[in-house]
Amino acid sequence: MDVEQKDKNLDTSTEPINIAYIDEANLDKALKLTLGWKLDYARFRIWLSEKYDVKRAYIFIGMIPKYKDLYTYFQECGFTLIFKEVVYKNGVTPKGNCDSDLIMQATEDYYAKDLRKAIIVASDGDYAPLLKMLAKNNSLEVVISPSPAKKCSILIKRIGCAISYLNEKRSILEKRKEKAPNTDGTV
Repeated sequence: MDVEQKDKNLDTSTEPINIAYIDEANLDKALKLTLGWKLDYARFRIWLSEKYDVKRAYIFIGMIPKYKDLYTYFQECGFTLIFKEVVYKNGVTPKGNCDSDLIMQATEDYYAKDLRKAIIVASDGDYAPLLKMLAKNNSLEVVISPSPAKKCSILIKRIGCAISYLNEKRSILEKRKEKAPNTDGTV
């Protein structure tokens, strides 16, 4: 069961637009396990708009009801969520592989002529066929790799497309820790 939640601010123009496709599991795993910092999603959405003229940004994510506040936060930041039903490996570990959903949405947008340029946020080599097709048709702007260069799939690197490494943007995209009131002597 795929549940699609459309953003109320979704661009409805008929001109092709730049669209970001974000593999949230890939992004979250890289940030937590490899990079060790938290992404400020509000800043990230603004950065995508300013840097790549992204009009629509999809987050592909597994649907787990206890994370509804996180989903609301993503929507408030300006993302459109595409949910994937989650299955539980060994009855415990959630698995919501969104690769095929991301590929299908990007392909659908391309063939519907809604897509001018794609911005793909993932480091997974499973996206190589999609990236090759988009690059061949001059519809790929950039791959934003959540993983550092040494961990980004060789299958992506072999395409020869532009790759931006998220860790190089840490200074502008990292979620800042909020100061507790009055800890620095100010009121």
